[in-house]
Amino acid sequence: MRPSPPGAPLAATQLRREVRAFLEGEEFTPRCDSWLTGFDPAFSRRLGERGWLGMTVPRRFGGHGRGTLERFAVIEELLAAGAPVAAHWIADRQMAPALVAHGSSEQRRRFLPAIASGECFFAIGMSEPDSGSDLASVRTRARRVHDGWSLTGTKVWSSGAHRAHVILVLARTAPAGPDRHAGLSQFLVTLPDPAVTVRPILGLAGEHHFNEVTFDEAFVPDGMLLGEPGAGWRQVTAELAHERGGPERMLSTFPLIRAAAAQAGDDAARRALAGLLARAWTLRRASMAVAGALERGDDAGARAALVKDLGTRFEREVIDVVRAHIPVEPDPDSLAPLARALAEAVVQAPGFTLRGGTTEILRGIVARELGVR
Repeated sequence: MRPSPPGAPLAATQLRREVRAFLEGEEFTPRCDSWLTGFDPAFSRRLGERGWLGMTVPRRFGGHGRGTLERFAVIEELLAAGAPVAAHWIADRQMAPALVAHGSSEQRRRFLPAIASGECFFAIGMSEPDSGSDLASVRTRARRVHDGWSLTGTKVWSSGAHRAHVILVLARTAPAGPDRHAGLSQFLVTLPDPAVTVRPILGLAGEHHFNEVTFDEAFVPDGMLLGEPGAGWRQVTAELAHERGGPERMLSTFPLIRAAAAQAGDDAARRALAGLLARAWTLRRASMAVAGALERGDDAGARAALVKDLGTRFEREVIDVVRAHIPVEPDPDSLAPLARALAEAVVQAPGFTLRGGTTEILRGIVARELGVR
């Protein structure tokens, strides 16, 4: 990975000014969890036009060749504003780095420029009905056929699969042995596909973000295998560090904090909100450390798991603090920003512990890193 060039902090500061100016000219309703709920393809394309997607992708692959710190500054501003970034989020966050690291020349030519322009959206097919965060136990299988693979199995919690152009699927290509992590591979499956069925998994308020995706002998050409056969576990581990360690793990409820700060009527409420901001700043530093490790090519799996675990707890406590100190009832239809933001946060909160790995799995990863498991 390319290190941040000299002067990167100054460039990041300038980028923040540019993003804030851009957002002031945009019309959108700030949302909690906007990287999951704020789906707006036109907004994604406008970000692409400004070079704010595919930022760390090398120029030779159709990206912009900028540093991780610069990208961090851009996405932090977008998340803090509750901007509608869900359409491109998975593609930009983890698929672009995966394609740079493991993609074939043809895969890079086909997908990376489209990701950078905000024209290609991805979903992830990892978790399964009976495996949850234990990815080594996946039962989706890819059987070798002429010129490709036949994919059969079911994935769940696939965010945005009903709108995605491509889904990256983890499947078993060899029988499980003593090493359960061996024999797994990743495949790029274009959508829609007659052999792929996408069914909604509705949220508490009837919203549709998650999906169950079933593959019924779906044909995947050889050219759509990502990386090497059997290398899926190593590749997934790297992708999960991108997924778990980003600023979305502590900024999903930031629009709620901002709305609450505007209505904090006494010192106790202001002190409680100030405490949240202090914790968010600490988590931010931890997230930046993960970004730096990924840029250097270091193993950031345990650090990213820790950020995700702490971020999950923090986001839930934001809701509790606001409800304890400010007299407001959640109302998704309210014109009042605080009531609406609180409703969005409450509805999305159960998913905080699911996406990116359950709390138990994350703590197990950290425990192994510390040598206590």
